[in-house]
Amino acid sequence: AAAYRSGAKLYNEYDGLLHDYSRKGGVVHSEVLLCKQAPPEWGNREKLWNAVERVEKSVRAQLAREYELALPAELDRQEQVELLRAYIQKNFVDKGMCADLAIHDRGDGNPHAHVMLTMRPILSDGRWGEKTKKHYFLDHNGQRQYDPAKKTYRSTVVKMTDWDSREFLEQARAAWACAVNERIVQLHVPEIDHRSYKDQGKDLL
Repeated sequence: AAAYRSGAKLYNEYDGLLHDYSRKGGVVHSEVLLCKQAPPEWGNREKLWNAVERVEKSVRAQLAREYELALPAELDRQEQVELLRAYIQKNFVDKGMCADLAIHDRGDGNPHAHVMLTMRPILSDGRWGEKTKKHYFLDHNGQRQYDPAKKTYRSTVVKMTDWDSREFLEQARAAWACAVNERIVQLHVPEIDHRSYKDQGKDLL
């Protein structure tokens, strides 16, 4: 996915395959933004995503989260890049994620960006943290409660971040609308609204 989005040639250590999309057209900009805890070598997207592959042990593990953002066609390329970079830094990177971004534009009036984000928190020493941890229920003596029916200790899974919550998604969508509208306010074009027509109270499809 990272090779396709960025129009690059990337070697995947996990399966030994070389994913070559270097001839793909329409990729006009790509870069990797790292949070402050991340090792500097992860600025190379091949090293970043191979590091992600290595840390996940489950075959069902989700390796990345992706946002796709429509870019204002009224802005020139450098303005689009600056808008996107500032938004990603504030809403994702400063919160502890690494971001692999690519702008696609085939000249058809639909410039847009793909943003692939890491999912695990990164510890202060640059190692991956846990996505979740198990919280055990304790009795009045502070001992773990045993469930004889399930033959295990009672517990619940606690997520270490809120990055995949609906609230985080809605905040990110609202933040994008705000960021875009701040840039286009002087261009005399209609503002964008991140809400669905239903949430805006409009009877439209």
